[in-house]
Parts: sequence; C-alpha cells; structure tokens
Amino acid sequence: MKATLFTLSLFLLVLYYSCAQQKKGFELSGSNIPVEELKDGGPPRDGIPSIDSPKFIQAEKTKIADEGRVLGVYHNDIAKAYPIPILNFHEIVNDFFGDQPIVVTFCPLCGSGIAFDTMIDGERKTFGVSGLLYNSDVLLYDRQTESLWSQLMGEAVTGPMNGKKLEMIPTSNTTWEHWKEMHPNTLVLSEDTGFTRDYTKNPYTGYAQSTKLYFEVSEKDNRFHPKEMVMGLEINGKHKAYPLSELAKSNSTETKDNFQGKEILIRYNPKSKSAEAVGPDGKILPTVLNFWFAWYAFYPDTAVYEHE
Repeated sequence: MKATLFTLSLFLLVLYYSCAQQKKGFELSGSNIPVEELKDGGPPRDGIPSIDSPKFIQAEKTKIADEGRVLGVYHNDIAKAYPIPILNFHEIVNDFFGDQPIVVTFCPLCGSGIAFDTMIDGERKTFGVSGLLYNSDVLLYDRQTESLWSQLMGEAVTGPMNGKKLEMIPTSNTTWEHWKEMHPNTLVLSEDTGFTRDYTKNPYTGYAQSTKLYFEVSEKDNRFHPKEMVMGLEINGKHKAYPLSELAKSNSTETKDNFQGKEILIRYNPKSKSAEAVGPDGKILPTVLNFWFAWYAFYPDTAVYEHE
C-alpha cells in the first residue's frame, strides 16, 4: 500500500512539474523570464491569427479616416501603413520589404507596435501569436523552432532561440493623415486578410482611458497614468522614456536631448500625437510608442524625460 501511494505521489509530482514547464504546448524549461509570471491571455495558440500573406492597396483606395491610427514602416525605400484596427485583431503580420523579411507586431494591451528583421543566423523566421503574455505583453513564437519571443524585449525567452535578439526596424505610430503626408506613395494593408473580422469595431473600447490592467505586471510606477503614451528608446542597453505629455509642454515641436553620450533630436507632432527620435547622423532611431505601465514593467530602471 505504501509503495502504491509513493508511486502515485511521485507520478503526480512529475506530472505537476511537467505541466509547470509547459503552457499551450510550449516548452518552458530554461526560460530566462520567470515561468510563473507567464499568463494565459485567453485565446489558444494562433487563436489570434497572424497575417501571413498580406495584401496591400494604394493610398487613394483606402477608407481610413484622417484621424485613424496606423503603424507606419518606411524601409528599403518602401512605405507601408498597417491600420491599428486590423492589427488589433491579428497582432502579427509576416511581410517582406523588397527581399527582406520583416514581422510587424502590435500588442493592444501595451499599445506597442514594433517591426523586426526576421533573418536570424541566415534563416528567415515566421511568427505567430502564442496566446501567452509576459508583463501583459504579447509573446510571439517562431514556427521554425517554437521558441517564445518577448515583443517589448525583442528577445527569445524560451526554446532553441533563447537569448537571441531581433533587430528593430523604425516604425511610426501616428495618424493616417500624418503618415500619408510624409509618404504619399505609401501602400496600405488591405482588410482583405483572409479572415472574417469586423475591422470597424474596437475589441478594446475604453481600455486606453482606464487605469485598470487586464493582467498584473511585475513592476509599477504611478508618476504617470498607466496608459500614458511614452516613446521608449534604447541605446547601449540603457533605456529612456519620453512621455508625450512632457513633450507637449514645450513651445517647440523639436527637443534636443543627450542620452548615453549621444545628441538626440526628438520630434513631437501634437496633432498626430506621435514622436520620433533622430540620431547624430540624421537617421531615424528605432523607438516604440507604448503605454507607460508596459515600458516601466520591462524597464524599471528607465530614465524619464521631463520638460524643464
């Protein structure tokens, strides 16, 4: 009897450990983030379907309102706009800019849109939505190795790719009016996605105005409203947040800043509620416009720009 109970207990212990090291079929052993802080976002793996064969239309054919928001990408002399209402339902677009494969990602819970080069060690990776979250942020997974990747970290956190970094491509989270003024020849992601969705509806109505989070995060700071939009910048492994409310206090749309020994020019557009950072060489730096709570959860040591 005792031997039977011992065997049963051992079996249950092994089963518990096995389940604790797997979620939604993803192997979590060796994770470089706390496994207990990975949250089930609700939908199953690929329950939020990525767009893998995106179609685009010319700017003049789109029905986007001028004030509608898009995630714009200008790369390899190609401009594309990804409407946020479409990204809300798909979160990932596996795309090409010329011959270069790029993944465009958006996390509605963090308000974060980031594009990455998907060539890693000479091989293209394609991504899907895992259904898991870390610090309320979407965890991507690559279909080649099933490693999990943190969007805001830009890094694989489990699997064979663990510790590998993704190279960010500059993006602009702005209004359609602003984007098409900058790039009149832009292409626009079509609503012909292959999926039946009502892109006129916002599944997150009221979320951006509320102080409440759907999922707990590891670090919090109340200096700003949790959903205050900040432009996050990383240089030499150090991070800085530029809250749009602070940039709005200036009488100028351009602000000079020095971060990590580099002269940075911050351009703020009050009409489109968007910002960009320009490096000393005049090139646009990769940044992410996202909610304050999300940026701080990932980078609690972040510097914060404050208008003098």
